[in-house]
Amino acid sequence: MTSERTAATVTEPVRDDIDARPGSTASLLRTVVGVFLRPLGGWVSAADLVTLAGDLGIDAAPARTGVARLKQKGLLLPEREGQIGYRLNPAAVGMLERGDRRIFEMREMTDADPWCLVSFSIPESARSVRHQLRRRLQWIGAGVVSPALWICPGHLQDEVQQILDELDARQWATLFQASAPTPAGTLIEAAAQWWDLAALRGEHLAFQTSLASLPAEPFAAYVQLIDRWRVLPYTDPGLPPSMLPSDWPGRRSFDEFARLSAQLAAPAWAHVRSRTGGSARAD
Repeated sequence: MTSERTAATVTEPVRDDIDARPGSTASLLRTVVGVFLRPLGGWVSAADLVTLAGDLGIDAAPARTGVARLKQKGLLLPEREGQIGYRLNPAAVGMLERGDRRIFEMREMTDADPWCLVSFSIPESARSVRHQLRRRLQWIGAGVVSPALWICPGHLQDEVQQILDELDARQWATLFQASAPTPAGTLIEAAAQWWDLAALRGEHLAFQTSLASLPAEPFAAYVQLIDRWRVLPYTDPGLPPSMLPSDWPGRRSFDEFARLSAQLAAPAWAHVRSRTGGSARAD
């Protein structure tokens, strides 16, 4: 690899594909790349990637189109190592590591944990930035106290700051660390106003129902399991039990995901090694 290619690899921007619908070609391929490529050494041949896509029921032509989308997003960089292939953009590693923590580790707040308040006033001349900020705050699980005041768990403050920096919106926003809110009504009533808990409940129940339709083959089952689950740890902020109904389904969703993930990981990795000829190990 030439020094010119090295420079391009390091500086290529990365855009997270948050709009990819779980189960779509783009989403499944992103899940494959996010889960397997780092332990494989960060590089995979184009042929092996298309083969793995085929093992998920994706034909070669749409698989290549999906890979092209990952290239456009900056997640993959074309690189030849004896044959045509793709290297994971080093700039994406931090994003994927944050995703790992969200996906594989359930974070549930306690009443003693701090909150992060995000107050912003963005001029009409930058309304596209305002739209993107609201969209991305919602994506990480922030709630809406008012149109210009959002709330999220305190441990997400670094992610909020990163979003503001990426949107060049830091000049219009102020962050506050806060203790437990004291709304006029109950905390459960406030949470239902600030977050769409009915929609979140529906997503959890749909995920739990979908587990009955996982494929029998471990690799396909593992990829689909992660692909179906990966959005929920972002949109569900992990509110403390005091702010949730007693029958909240979030814990059961995570427990089912963790159980099946542990069961499927090793045989899925064995399949990937057999397809790629690599020596990657399951973590």
